[in-house]
Amino acid sequence: MSRKVHCILLNTEAEGLDHQPYPGPLGKRIFDQVSKPAWQKWLAHQTMLINEYRLTPIEPKARKFLEGEMEKFFFGGGSAKPPDFKAV
Repeated sequence: MSRKVHCILLNTEAEGLDHQPYPGPLGKRIFDQVSKPAWQKWLAHQTMLINEYRLTPIEPKARKFLEGEMEKFFFGGGSAKPPDFKAV
């Protein structure tokens, strides 16, 4: 039986995540308020950010940047694409 959440991003009732995807309070908020489809949208956006900004996710500075973007993506009005980003 899947867990349902009212998704903060999609503004609809949807299947919730199976486990907390990120540590700490931010991860708990995401687990409680973000659906699986919304999390997949974040993963695609995060991949684009990593590629466009040429980030190395194991570096603390890159992780802090991505965490901030994740919080904006779900709870702060959205995470912007890089200014020179062009979708293929």
